Amino acid sequence: MAQYLAIHPHNPQARLVRAAADIVARGGVIVYPTDSCYALGCALENKEGRDRICRLRDLDEKHPFTLVCRDLSDLATYAQVENSAYRILRAHTPGPYTFVLPATREVPRRLLDPKRRTIGLRVPDHVVTQALLAQLGAPLMSVTLILPGEEGPLGDPQDIRERLEHAVDAVIDGGPCRGDTTTVVVWEGREFRVHRAGMGETSMFAPHGGD
Repeated sequence: MAQYLAIHPHNPQARLVRAAADIVARGGVIVYPTDSCYALGCALENKEGRDRICRLRDLDEKHPFTLVCRDLSDLATYAQVENSAYRILRAHTPGPYTFVLPATREVPRRLLDPKRRTIGLRVPDHVVTQALLAQLGAPLMSVTLILPGEEGPLGDPQDIRERLEHAVDAVIDGGPCRGDTTTVVVWEGREFRVHRAGMGETSMFAPHGGD
């Protein structure tokens, strides 16, 4: 049964943050809050955890995962970021955006888009998530918590606890989330283009240019 960790959304209890980080470090799969919705996550090197998440969400092995990072220094480790892209990232992080960028060699091949060799990166504006990432000292490998057969992500931690307490190792209750998806923007050529409109403002990005 999953551990249930009720962490204050504005003043996270250090003891509970350490407990959550220990679960991740030991190979666990967690549910955690973000500034848009709840998400599933595990350690970057945790292939078994990734497989568990795929089964839970009924995803195929090619489904892209996002690296959830604490700040821009993490982003630069895992993505190739040009100066013009960096200025945009700096202006929109932390926030409800997923940025798809060319990946560096630090990213395991199993996480890459197989055709474009890109990776999605995200810096969420949520105090609990920021505290967890700081404690871990590393990104989380993550996907949005959308269960099979449902259209939108989950945002109520009590509902999540009831439905997933036997499927994950910990549920972090950081308060209710809106239950919306992030805005996904893809670096194409010399600009970011909107791939999926979500919570984040999109007027500063180019519209989707198609494949």
